[in-house]
Amino acid sequence: MLWHRVWLETRWRFLIGLIILVCSAGGSVLAYPKVMALLPLVPSMQDGGELGRRIQEAAQLARSYRGYIWSQWYRQMPVQMGTLFAALLGTGGLLSQSIGGGTLFTLSLPVSRARLLAARTGAGLAELAVLAFVPSLMIPLLSPAVGQSYGIADVLVHGVCLFVVGCVFYSLAILLSTVFGDVWRPLLLACAAGFVLALVDLLSPARSTFSLFSVMNAERWFRAGQLPWAGLLVSVLASAAMLQAAAVNYARKDF
Repeated sequence: MLWHRVWLETRWRFLIGLIILVCSAGGSVLAYPKVMALLPLVPSMQDGGELGRRIQEAAQLARSYRGYIWSQWYRQMPVQMGTLFAALLGTGGLLSQSIGGGTLFTLSLPVSRARLLAARTGAGLAELAVLAFVPSLMIPLLSPAVGQSYGIADVLVHGVCLFVVGCVFYSLAILLSTVFGDVWRPLLLACAAGFVLALVDLLSPARSTFSLFSVMNAERWFRAGQLPWAGLLVSVLASAAMLQAAAVNYARKDF
């Protein structure tokens, strides 16, 4: 009953996110031959500043199929769209139902508030896990179509990193949804937090070591074959703290 209500609330956000990410992953793979054909046209920019450095870095990464997939897929689309859909899945909930009177019906059920929030959170985490892993499976499936191959191990590692860090933004949206009774403020605040972190990441000279988004795209795994254990642990602890705060805040609400 509870899981079904959560599914009805979030199904369109989840399905739209899944379709967009699956199509994007497939498109990234199928575009590889065209990118390789354009690589010789990339100009050499020795003194082109930051823009020139980024263009050269992207061109160098694209010379290998694994580098191309990381730079065009894992470093961009899941980090950007994954953050957005993680926040989308976490927004709403029982407080937003009060606009249509759904809160009184739900609270009349013979279950505790803790169980209600646990069902809401667990269903969303399951949907987030699907978004983190399933789209990337298109990469090894479609790679033979462009004469390449891609390891399942890389898909799994990147999926874990994407899911764990995505949980931070999901948990933040859940927490904000226990504060505000609408959908838009939690969504906008969670996305704003992601934007600020991305800006700090861009401007910080140590972003490759301490960046939340570098953990999310598993840059350390790509470059050195090592998991970002410290970043993953911090993300898990941050998510757990926010979910605990959401549970405490929700239990104190007076409906």
